[in-house]
Amino acid sequence: MATSSAVGSFDKADMDLWLQMPGTWVEAPNLRRGGESGVQRVSTSEHQLYYRKQQVEHLYYDWRHPFGYPTAMREYNALLQARKLGVRVPRVVYAGCRKQNKRWLALLVTEALHGYTSLEDCYAQGEHERWGEPLHCEILRRYGSSLARLNAGRWQHGCLYLKHVFIRVDRRGIDIALIDMEKARQRISAKRAARHDLRQVKRRSSWTESQWQAFLQGYRSVFSTAVPE
Repeated sequence: MATSSAVGSFDKADMDLWLQMPGTWVEAPNLRRGGESGVQRVSTSEHQLYYRKQQVEHLYYDWRHPFGYPTAMREYNALLQARKLGVRVPRVVYAGCRKQNKRWLALLVTEALHGYTSLEDCYAQGEHERWGEPLHCEILRRYGSSLARLNAGRWQHGCLYLKHVFIRVDRRGIDIALIDMEKARQRISAKRAARHDLRQVKRRSSWTESQWQAFLQGYRSVFSTAVPE
């Protein structure tokens, strides 16, 4: 007999209802952690767009879950905590898991970030050249301050590629959102969270020195203690 645990919902929809909705793969199921995990784009009858992360026996282990628990549930908690810290992330509309035939099944559904584009895609499409240097640096400052809010709360993103940083630039101004927080976790200190994420950001970007300093300027405007580099 299956057991279940739903920790969030949208219109009281359960896991089976969400799974029945047709979708298209944006991240094909990958095999790791002893199971599989993938992401589909789903459009409801109301033409609302969501992303559905589906997992089978895709587990993490810690002192609270020595026998393993779905990573989607860890991501759900990280998304909630990030929002409390003032960091824009996709809004969760459903999160749940259950054990069936002795295997964990998990589902995490989030709203699409309308009007946002990843930094990776912006660079690939040459958007940074159209921005000009002043706007480009301001975007990086906003990215820095957004990440600093997360780290100041002792939360470490843990997987900061440019494809995980989404931006929106329009008449309302500049907005930054972070996605894919499956590896996020809270550290014992803000400095440890900062040190890990800043090293990833620097290693995975190809910014000029002035652009890196713009990012750090935004970061330092929020992070109250000395920034580890």
